[in-house]
Amino acid sequence: MLQVISLLLENKPGALMRVTGLLSQRGYNIESLTVARTLDPEVSRMTIVVDVESHQRQQVIKQMNKLINVLQATDLTESPAVVRELVLVRIRTAQESRTAVLKEAEIFGGRVVDSSTEGYAIEVTGDPEKLGEFIDVMASYGEIEVTRSGALAIALEAKKLKLQPPVLTKAGAKLEEVV
Repeated sequence: MLQVISLLLENKPGALMRVTGLLSQRGYNIESLTVARTLDPEVSRMTIVVDVESHQRQQVIKQMNKLINVLQATDLTESPAVVRELVLVRIRTAQESRTAVLKEAEIFGGRVVDSSTEGYAIEVTGDPEKLGEFIDVMASYGEIEVTRSGALAIALEAKKLKLQPPVLTKAGAKLEEVV
């Protein structure tokens, strides 16, 4: 079963490696991963879609929350959330099919971002299933090249960020700085 995980983490070197390392060590396959800074340049939001058995989902979240640099891990799989992807499709098609391609793109909410004598480059955003259908439709019109982003997700419920204060050693330094 695919699990959608949203992470807030410190924007520091090695943070991404720790998260992906934890998943690979436990044999979980990452289906998609996106990460970017938030409004606070010291904090990033990461969205991971990972293939995990349903009975292991809570364990994955607990393990993520224990990682250094992770401020909060949330399972959005069954929570009210918006999940979107972006797909860029370059389609080479015959001149007589171009009007139909444009109509199909419009039906899916697509936008032509480049046009040439050979065809179009079209961008579409939406839920992953919708994008899969769009790709199938475009493939019926000619030769296509596809690039997809990973999933982006945001919870629709307002949640308070539960941050733990840093653990201090006897010398007063942060534990994460000592390790």
